[in-house]
Amino acid sequence: MKILFAASEAVPFVKSGGLADVIGSLPRALQEQGVEVRIILPKYEEIPWELRQQMKLVREFGVYVGWRNQYCGLQELELDGLHYYFIDNEFYFKRSGIYGYGDDAERFIFFSRAVCEAIAHMDFKPDIIHCHDWQTGLVPFILKNHYGHLAEYQSLRTIFTIHNLKYQGHFSQELLQDLLGVGDSYFTAEGLEFYGGGSCMKGALLYSDLITTVSESYAEEIKTAYYGENLDGVLRARAGDLYGIVNGIDNDFYDPMKDSRIPVKFRNSLSKKRQNKTALQEELGLTVGADIPMIGLVSRLVEQKGIDLIGHILDELLQMDIQFVLLGTGEWQYEQMFKEAAAKYPNKMSAQIRFQEELAHKIYASSDMFLMPSQFEPCGLGQLIAFRYRSVPIVRETGGLKDTVIPYNEFTKEGTGFSFANYNAHELLFTIKRAIQFMNEPDTDTWSKIIGNIAKTDFSWGQAAKKYKELYAELLPVEVE
Repeated sequence: MKILFAASEAVPFVKSGGLADVIGSLPRALQEQGVEVRIILPKYEEIPWELRQQMKLVREFGVYVGWRNQYCGLQELELDGLHYYFIDNEFYFKRSGIYGYGDDAERFIFFSRAVCEAIAHMDFKPDIIHCHDWQTGLVPFILKNHYGHLAEYQSLRTIFTIHNLKYQGHFSQELLQDLLGVGDSYFTAEGLEFYGGGSCMKGALLYSDLITTVSESYAEEIKTAYYGENLDGVLRARAGDLYGIVNGIDNDFYDPMKDSRIPVKFRNSLSKKRQNKTALQEELGLTVGADIPMIGLVSRLVEQKGIDLIGHILDELLQMDIQFVLLGTGEWQYEQMFKEAAAKYPNKMSAQIRFQEELAHKIYASSDMFLMPSQFEPCGLGQLIAFRYRSVPIVRETGGLKDTVIPYNEFTKEGTGFSFANYNAHELLFTIKRAIQFMNEPDTDTWSKIIGNIAKTDFSWGQAAKKYKELYAELLPVEVE
């Protein structure tokens, strides 16, 4: 079973979001289960020099982007037991940053075409190409329409994973036709056409053999108009080929017993966790008190993450006997909102408008509760990391949050967090108050019970890898083991 992962980012080379973490971890977990995996990425200027200078040239060849025959270098590198390929073209990838350029359509269609072409030049013949997000969404289309007549490509299968349906790669029809070298017949309602333009994501949904997304609930939600981002009809049509598999996390990287970034290492000890809390309170200038309920939030400050809900209740929340610690950057109005709240309640609110990995770990290790009131959340990693650091998630019941956080039931003592169903600010406030009430109960072991329930959870990558391996097997001939 040979799988080629095609993606636009991966740890430890380059990262803009959670996709890089997935591509950095899932292939390793698959290899541990006997699957041979290699990864192909663009060779960005952003990749650290010490990694770039270890890459070795495999082959140079031309790649057609429309009528233009562009240079492509295929390079490779083995790192920590994984084999990586890199697509080299300095015009497209020797730039600062990895996304957000006016020619992103051309850059990633070049990359997609180069992935297909590179297969003929590798000493590795994949059974399946596993594509991720819109930047590789046209790989299945290009394979079927430009390479399908070649014998060496005919047994090749494709899987496409939606990490976030909101980001689809929309471009004009004229531009996509030019870059792909195809006529009008491919841009119908049943083809790549999308509201007068074209969609790379739609191409993936139509042409890949199987589709996955990053939680079971999100797989159901995106078949509805509310969550479907105008692709719900396509997804309903392909419902039989659509699977939800919850992402995992790297348990070694997020391990409070080994984490050098936090002051006091711990596992299930609430007293040691509180030592981390008092250290963070001192560092951030908050009132020091081990028993003060601390709510953490590590997030991009964008509408999707439910920041509007927090804004509606923030003043009322900060009048309670709690502390709120935020780390993240995003839209200007949300950054200002949190800065103003921190100025008004300096002993209770810390707004760190930046991102720093070390501080993120300290917040997970210190907070009693971790807030994720998302409008939608394909999977979510924050709640899984919070579990590792025994911070109790408060989430909205959507996507991966619904699949991973079991709401606490005071009668059965089951549950690993607190949740609310409707996208409503006062449901959020009620849920936070309920969590704080249970934490503050002096005569019960409720909080210890919730922490004990969390301790039994396992969201390591091994669980997800097993499910992906089963899907790969569905696509392969019977004789492949």
